[in-house]
Amino acid sequence: MASTLTLVLGGVRSGKSAHAEALAGLSGRSVLYVATGQAVDHEMAERIRRHRERRPEHWNTLEEPLSLAEGVEKALSQPQPPEVLLLDSLDVWVSNLLLAHEHDDPDEVESLVLTDFEALAEVLVRAGLPAVVVSSEAGLAPVPPNRLGRQFQDLLGSVNQRAAQLADFVLLVVAGIPVQVKPQ
Repeated sequence: MASTLTLVLGGVRSGKSAHAEALAGLSGRSVLYVATGQAVDHEMAERIRRHRERRPEHWNTLEEPLSLAEGVEKALSQPQPPEVLLLDSLDVWVSNLLLAHEHDDPDEVESLVLTDFEALAEVLVRAGLPAVVVSSEAGLAPVPPNRLGRQFQDLLGSVNQRAAQLADFVLLVVAGIPVQVKPQ
């Protein structure tokens, strides 16, 4: 498996995470699963439990809801670094940052999110290992009825666009079926 970045997009329950996990496991190499979810309520705790059960036991997991670049960089500097990285997911990470800074100036929050994403991208490029990154495709949803929802959708759209620019491959998972978007 060459040093590539694969972005796996899809809607809620589209099968994007399961597909990304299958891609990461194809090489048979050691995988670091970077999880961004936080068990803030019972429903989210259940989602996290299902994701954990689906992962192979021999995969290492880094649970990092906010400081992705720092957490990934630290994990990659271990004596036995992973050979493949799977990040699930950018949308939950953007949501976490947005909620952590909900009362801050929206322009400052946008700058923070985009700067943090660029730092993460730099870490991934420097690492030179295959990475699979999962995110929800925000552009297919209706415009949210509140400011925070619209801010999330706009920020995620910007992060996804930048991730797609950097990615070697972009897949859109629709009803469990991956469709290759990049390269065309």
